[in-house]
Amino acid sequence: MADVLLDLQQDGELPERVTHNDTKLNNVMLDDLTGEGVCVIDLDTVMPGLVLYDFGDMVRTATNSVAEDATDLSRVESRLDIFAALADGYLSAAEGFLTEPECRHLVFAGRVMTFEVGIRFLTDFLNGDVYFKTRRASHNLERARNQFALLRSMEARAADMEACVERCLAR
Repeated sequence: MADVLLDLQQDGELPERVTHNDTKLNNVMLDDLTGEGVCVIDLDTVMPGLVLYDFGDMVRTATNSVAEDATDLSRVESRLDIFAALADGYLSAAEGFLTEPECRHLVFAGRVMTFEVGIRFLTDFLNGDVYFKTRRASHNLERARNQFALLRSMEARAADMEACVERCLAR
């Protein structure tokens, strides 16, 4: 799973683009009165990369039904309605420049980024919590478990997510 997108890039199927690499709602400045997006912030992570990582991380952070450190894993699910809105908004702006392989891997991108971040949380826990800030002894372990539960939900909903992307592309 971890090398699928990199292999596609190496084979020339996925282009390198300018990416944010920390795509989430709290990195968008919003107008207090209108709620409209004003600008993207936290630009220290901008560099060449794959847009699928940006989209995938946005899916990971936005579709989770609970906070990423929630410990009741029975409540963790990837919300299909939020995914559909993300796919619709993203594709309405990006469809003109995305390649067919990029469109084909949008759903996979959410899963791979969720897997990667889960591994990063687990690795940090095993290394003594040296990278991510924690508030308690098992915080990163809880985050890792949460991400793996989210990944299971995404895998269970993959066909529905693919159908959302297909509907957006067909319009």
